[in-house]
Amino acid sequence: MRVVLATEGPRLGAGVLGDRPLGGVETAFALLAAAFVRRGHAVELRAGTDPAEARDGLLWAPLAKGGPPADLVIANRLPRLFRALPAGRRVMWLHNPANYLRKPRHLVPLLAAWPCIVTLGASHSASLPPWLPFRPVEIPLALAPPFDGPFPVRSPPPPIAIFASNPLRGLDWLLDLWATRIHPGLPPAELHLYTGAATYGGDARLAVRAAPVLARAAGMEDQGVRVFDPLPRPLLAARLSEARLMLYRGDPGETFCLALAEAQATGLPAVVTPLGAVAERVADGATGVVARSDAAAAAAAIRLLSDDAAWQAMHQVALARGPGPDWDAVAARFEALA
Repeated sequence: MRVVLATEGPRLGAGVLGDRPLGGVETAFALLAAAFVRRGHAVELRAGTDPAEARDGLLWAPLAKGGPPADLVIANRLPRLFRALPAGRRVMWLHNPANYLRKPRHLVPLLAAWPCIVTLGASHSASLPPWLPFRPVEIPLALAPPFDGPFPVRSPPPPIAIFASNPLRGLDWLLDLWATRIHPGLPPAELHLYTGAATYGGDARLAVRAAPVLARAAGMEDQGVRVFDPLPRPLLAARLSEARLMLYRGDPGETFCLALAEAQATGLPAVVTPLGAVAERVADGATGVVARSDAAAAAAAIRLLSDDAAWQAMHQVALARGPGPDWDAVAARFEALA
């Protein structure tokens, strides 16, 4: 099968995943392409205007019209990319909430291409404008190494909670919750933040917008808050494997939440709220808590940070659930669309 994928992101292969922090969209694109190659397909990736080159065993070409037809033609996030892709079975792979597709600059090329639309799950599908004449196919993401496991059962660790997402996605809320409810209720606990613009390619605009909340967090050391730079996945896996709890409010912009899926795969219980798709990553009451109020979130956090039996039970269920389908299984579901 000949497969062509296009993105407006950087030209990154799976080989960089162990070397630098990387966002979920870039990670997914690289790992799906690598899975297609591993499964014996002829794969061409298109991005940017630089000349054709090979990276990590993947052939990259510039975004330009033409080329021989393909069995499967995948545009990453943006319908206009179809204009720079050859003929073939067209697939629109969505990662963000889909309401942006109602804008003419996205809607016109989408209708012209008439692709199969792939979303990441039920919450993501619900973000599609209801009048769009497309029925989405839901294909959840798989996890990147080393989160594809397995991870060992461990004893209850010290009371360290972790936040490892975009600082603009609920970190202010979490700092409020920590300062007013969790830390006063459990003074020995610590909150470790692995966050910043580095995960998103050093996005300068994100860095400016995130500066106030990160400065606030840096000033909360006396309340047990510690701020760290984002980590490549192997190092982050080690930190998650030493922690006690993942805390994340969630965000309407979350359509899958790899950070939570990765934490759960290491056996780390989580406390979240029902925003976006984050509740889809946690088995409420079994591998974590989906809290419906601030008081419930704080109470659940204090319990899991201090109650060894409650923590151990959720830890073991999370490990038993495992990381889910791998990237070969995801690639197989895309192949079935051709």
